[in-house]
Amino acid sequence: MIIQGTPWRFRWRAFEILGITLLTIAGIPSAAFAANRCPPPGTWLDPATGVVPIAEAYAQTAAQETALLGESHDDAEHHRWQLYTLAALRARQPSMVIGFEMFPRRVQPVLDRWVAGKLDDREFLEAVEWDRVWGFDPELYLPLFHFARQNAIPMAALNVDRELVRQVGEAGWEAVPEAQREGVGEAAPATDAYLRSLAEVFAVKQHMSERAPGSRAEMVAPDENAIDAALEDPKFRFFVEAQLTWDRAMAEALLAARQRSGATLAVGVMGAGHVIDGHGVSHQLSDLGLKRVAKLLPVRHGESCERVVPGYVDLAFVLPSVAEPTSYRPRLGVMVGAASAPSGAKVLQVVPDSVAEQAGLHPGDVVTTAAGEDLADQAQLIRVVRRQAPGTWLPLVIQRDGERLELVARFPALEPSR
Repeated sequence: MIIQGTPWRFRWRAFEILGITLLTIAGIPSAAFAANRCPPPGTWLDPATGVVPIAEAYAQTAAQETALLGESHDDAEHHRWQLYTLAALRARQPSMVIGFEMFPRRVQPVLDRWVAGKLDDREFLEAVEWDRVWGFDPELYLPLFHFARQNAIPMAALNVDRELVRQVGEAGWEAVPEAQREGVGEAAPATDAYLRSLAEVFAVKQHMSERAPGSRAEMVAPDENAIDAALEDPKFRFFVEAQLTWDRAMAEALLAARQRSGATLAVGVMGAGHVIDGHGVSHQLSDLGLKRVAKLLPVRHGESCERVVPGYVDLAFVLPSVAEPTSYRPRLGVMVGAASAPSGAKVLQVVPDSVAEQAGLHPGDVVTTAAGEDLADQAQLIRVVRRQAPGTWLPLVIQRDGERLELVARFPALEPSR
């Protein structure tokens, strides 16, 4: 995947909004401040004023109505930062509720049972359909869930089922019957800046969809002409409405959780694309009457920070420039969903230059068998891929246009340590 020279904000938001979240790519760079402006790791920084003392950073955040903790979903250090931040906020504001993007609203009773200590890890992950709904390594998130349970902090499910967002993206908000909107209200209109930012992503989405299956894709930031064309595309309005549905749903769920629990502070754990620039969830929270919202994000020392300007976030926490080594996590490089047939996993997106693309998988394929196992659903495919060791081959059976095909996904070997 060629992404050099592409602004970081574009890259992060593009992958999140396009929905390429299951079994996909690792190592998306974090935002950071330029080396000559960036203080040492372990420092809190206000992009507008400079270094903020640690105690002051936590005190300022704990005094808000809502705090949004952004993340890159597969970065272990981001989740470790979230855990430490939650602990510090809890010490300053015991009246707290924590909302998670990772859970759709319908599993709220499961979260309640978890906090009450009625489920173990395995039972909890199965009950929330973790592999099918979210798919990232649960070990990254379990410390956050345990923190909430150990401290009897209510957990709130912020998201909606992807099917709702898909319906809005295909036909628009008005085309979805009210009974199928999961209680989500009409979103506040997008700002002009948000529209243009989303147009960047839409332009890439169009470019990827127009390329020939199996051809090598070059993912680069679109030029101004491509962005202007996206803004005029009739389909772009539905694309925007889908993203606003996502933002509005999480904002409403945070407000409801705060009211239901009586908490003074509602903390939202979510992807950075919903936090940065004040366009996403914070914009919808403001429309709902919650004006005091803190937007927080971890950044890496020494990387380019041209996008991190006043208004980008309220506070940034500086991480070491080099990420800690993480355990091997196999990536097939697809977004998968439920197949229309009784079983199998439907390929919705294929990441350029991924294991999946090299194996010959195309959007629309239905994977029916992996490693000799007949797949009941996409969650089973995720579990099979997670078991894949580096340097091994994974045989797949797929259905494409009524034809049965056999493919082999070849996972790269680990590079020898130096």
